[in-house]
Amino acid sequence: MPRRTAIRSEHLRRALAQEAARLMAEHGVGDFGLAKRKAAERYGVTEGSMLPKNVEIEAALAEYQRLFGGDSHVESLTAQRRAALAAMQLLAEFQPRLVGPVLAGTATEHASVQLHVFADSPEAASFHLMDHGIGYEVTARRVRMSADRVLSQPVLCFEMDDHAIDATVFPGDGIRQAPVSPVDGRPMRRADLAQVEELLGCDQARPAISV
Repeated sequence: MPRRTAIRSEHLRRALAQEAARLMAEHGVGDFGLAKRKAAERYGVTEGSMLPKNVEIEAALAEYQRLFGGDSHVESLTAQRRAALAAMQLLAEFQPRLVGPVLAGTATEHASVQLHVFADSPEAASFHLMDHGIGYEVTARRVRMSADRVLSQPVLCFEMDDHAIDATVFPGDGIRQAPVSPVDGRPMRRADLAQVEELLGCDQARPAISV
């Protein structure tokens, strides 16, 4: 009986991860926690221990996109990465890094391009956008640096090639320590200009996907 219960629990956990991934892919839900809660509501799950981890949802999202995204996902991701590259070239003096779903390859068409930039003052990056005639808004984002250290960092929100760009501004020395990833709890992966160019080269060389 315990083994059967464990198997049922595992099947339910997988189903919840797949439903959360579907919600993110089809409905633009960008937050793992919200997608998880909506999936739990659909399945009538109230026990927190039954919910999948973020890394399980990300894996399910990648699988969903592989199976159902086809050429449209590849084209959307490539366009997002091109917009990221253009924004990074614009902000080159602030040592920009691409992070998040666009880097990981799991970005939905609704996702914004997430960058980290580094400046002695947030105003330096915003003045740079102003000097280039780029309109922007300033918001804030809470970033976890360790288990017990959470910071609120300014975010410059603007558009590049019709794609939303969210550039989180860190102090100059922030380049030495990446925040904790909300997906797996490890230091967040960051890609510089050269690495994004390499990603785009891989995208263009990748054969069309047939489903």
